[in-house]
Amino acid sequence: MSILSGKNILLGITAGIAAYKSAFLVRLLVKNGANVKVVMTPSAKEFVTPLTLSTLSKNEVHSSFTNEDDDNAQWNNHVELGLWADLFVIAPATANTLSKMANGVCDNLLLAVYLSAKCPVYYAPAMDLDMYKHPTTLSSFSKLNEFGNIQIEATSGELASGLIGKGRMAEPEEIVKFIESDILKNLPLKGKKILITAGPTFEAIDPVRFIGNHSSGKMGYAIAEAAASLGAEVILVSGPVSLQIEHSLVKIIKVTSADEMYQSVHNHFSECQIAILTAAVADFTPANVAEQKIKKKDDSLTLELKKTKDILASLGKIKNKQVLVGFALETENEIENAKTKLLRKNLDLIVLNSLNDKGAGFKTDTNKVTIITKDNKIEPYPVKTKREVAFDILQHIIKQIHA
Repeated sequence: MSILSGKNILLGITAGIAAYKSAFLVRLLVKNGANVKVVMTPSAKEFVTPLTLSTLSKNEVHSSFTNEDDDNAQWNNHVELGLWADLFVIAPATANTLSKMANGVCDNLLLAVYLSAKCPVYYAPAMDLDMYKHPTTLSSFSKLNEFGNIQIEATSGELASGLIGKGRMAEPEEIVKFIESDILKNLPLKGKKILITAGPTFEAIDPVRFIGNHSSGKMGYAIAEAAASLGAEVILVSGPVSLQIEHSLVKIIKVTSADEMYQSVHNHFSECQIAILTAAVADFTPANVAEQKIKKKDDSLTLELKKTKDILASLGKIKNKQVLVGFALETENEIENAKTKLLRKNLDLIVLNSLNDKGAGFKTDTNKVTIITKDNKIEPYPVKTKREVAFDILQHIIKQIHA
């Protein structure tokens, strides 16, 4: 999964020969999980058809304020388009459009959207060599960059005129890579490595049976995905779950037992700045595991259990500058039990949820948590989706590491 996944991207297309590349750019953005809408200047339709772009983006293409073929059609609201977008990418950006953008000219829908947009604006120039070097074009670049727009520089090569030099629009792959890198460098967890545990552990009784619990891993996976979207490199140590994450910043290590999770966590803890342990690790494991399937001979079966290693407490003893976060699932005396766990295990933060709260606990898509910090600040939250809870937890961590 790309950092662009889930983002609303408005692609502006102007009337240059490089507009044919915009179809490939739309396809790449969609492939990376973005929601794409296209707005184009009327003349751009001479270079690439709206039908192609609407098919690839799966959205209507906008090129005018009204539908001239339908007297009853609603107008295309440039303000709504500008507010919808998380990013506005203008590619290709011709000298004509760049000049208008730099000087506040507003004579088509694309320019009206540009003047209304509140999101970051990227532009990829495309023009002939002499136009690219012309003082008026250089002045447009300077003004636009001063306004906070982000230029994706043209490359050198053979141009439409037959000349060879600078002016070719960056290739779609290069544009996507540039935007990803630019977003990533400004994210609050960029450069941070986070260790996360998720799911249950299964403790073998024999080759067939095990002791386990009802943890689905949804909370841990939600935190892993949220952390990656904020720029963190994530190591996710996961017990047996049916969930998947496909994200370039998330590495998943699959384990089964509490001991396997203990070993894996300790192998990676020293290289991480943050550790968030959401896994529901078994407290006990069979003292002896049968080599063959236990036959049902008697009316009862007695198992001898021994304690598993306390992963969270063991990290609390060896942590250096890491931020260590634990979870507490309680059924009584919730706040006091969570506070005790926070102190006893040397945590920086503990996330409390109660099985008494509707919408919290195992297997649900929601959670209701109270976050308690080591300086005794208690912040309860209402029922939210686990994705929203994940961002709440990470915002607490971000405040702590930037305090």
